Amino acid sequence: MTSTVTTTSGTTAADLNSQLAQAAQSIIDGATGSTLDINSLVQAMVTSKTSAQASAIATQQSSDNTELSAIGKIQSALSSLDDALSGFLDGTALSQVKASLNGTGITASTTTGAVTGSYSVSVSQLATASSAQSIALPSTSTLNAGTMTLQVGSSSMNVSVTSGESLSAIATAINNSAGNPGVSATVVNATDGQHLLLTSKQTGQANTITLTSNVTATDSSGNSTALFSQGVVAGQDAQLSINGLQVTSASNTVTNALTGVTLDISGVNGATPSTPVTQTLTLVNDTSASTTAINNFVSAYNNYVTTAASLSSYNQSTSTAGPLLGDSMTNGITNGLASLISSGITSGGKTYSLSSIGLNLQPDGTISVDDDTLQNALSTNSSALTAVFNPLNGIGAKLDLFMTPYTQASGMIDQRTSTLNADLSDLQDQSTQLTDYQNALTAQYNAQFTALNNLMTQMQNNTQYLTQLFGGKDSAGTLASNK
Repeated sequence: MTSTVTTTSGTTAADLNSQLAQAAQSIIDGATGSTLDINSLVQAMVTSKTSAQASAIATQQSSDNTELSAIGKIQSALSSLDDALSGFLDGTALSQVKASLNGTGITASTTTGAVTGSYSVSVSQLATASSAQSIALPSTSTLNAGTMTLQVGSSSMNVSVTSGESLSAIATAINNSAGNPGVSATVVNATDGQHLLLTSKQTGQANTITLTSNVTATDSSGNSTALFSQGVVAGQDAQLSINGLQVTSASNTVTNALTGVTLDISGVNGATPSTPVTQTLTLVNDTSASTTAINNFVSAYNNYVTTAASLSSYNQSTSTAGPLLGDSMTNGITNGLASLISSGITSGGKTYSLSSIGLNLQPDGTISVDDDTLQNALSTNSSALTAVFNPLNGIGAKLDLFMTPYTQASGMIDQRTSTLNADLSDLQDQSTQLTDYQNALTAQYNAQFTALNNLMTQMQNNTQYLTQLFGGKDSAGTLASNK
């Protein structure tokens, strides 16, 4: 069997031999009266001289790019696994708590630190915002010049009012001021005229508006009245109790009452100190969140196993090898992870396997989840579950510690990637240099064969001239003696 070598341009060795043969024939034809096919001749010679190096560069570039892509897939799979382990490293994956209440109007959410338990929550007062409203300003009334000072807490602002200014202009000035202390201003068009309504942006007694104003309004009869003669309504704090312990909050979103629990009481209706609204808050382990975290870990681990297997295996049916077949780094990662998964976790002098909580290692290296066994471990808070996923030396901590030298910045994978990119850069330089050499060689050959073609054409013309003078085969020249 004759093998065929193909260059980067798609030209086979047989094609090159054919082109060279044609080029050689062009020289012969040129010497016998035909014109040289210089372009074909030069192309064939340049290709034959550089195709081997071009093919070697292209082959190595393809190999590097394929390997770079494969390493990137390994890195991505490890990164996903590392992300799935984060909740086990900080202990939050199995310690999540969910909240429920036996009524409406109060809602609760949990964060890190919440613990299971049952609590009586009684709301006697909602937090409200401070407000102040002006007197009615009919269309026949006019504002007089003056100054308003608004203060919330330690911040304050001055508002200058000009004679005849509108309430909407004052509201705009307050809302757009960079020094606004936390007051929202709007105009209400009521049946008795316009009112300027000021409201503190935050609820609570500490956010009560302090208002000083010498602005007056003059009605059609010439009577002047202070614009804010009705005073300010103070803000109030929310009042509630938890298991009889009194709690106050400037906001109806209460975050400082129970560790890890946020209560929203804004939906409570009709609560007063004499008629509080009482509900039972229940905090229990969120097994569904823990189940999701464990399944996410299994999925991420299985994704790495299948990804690594597809990149490092040999397909006998197609006779195709994966780009990382026999790769020591990939094999090291795969074998190391498998060893940690199969060896289990030792805690308190006892070794717990992952199968004890329903995570079973399969022949292909992946993990399958036995839901019944896992749910039983979660609902009973089994010692095996606690041991396997403990944040100190549990499976998450061990896998993370093992992967760190590979996945960290400037780690083994980054170094491998940098090496491949450096090689690709060098190959690109070689390719550029080869192209420059091909261009120079083409110019050289074009010049040489153009000169040769001109010489042969001149020789052919001289031959014809001499034949005309002295004759030749089957012809008599003008100067021939035997004419």
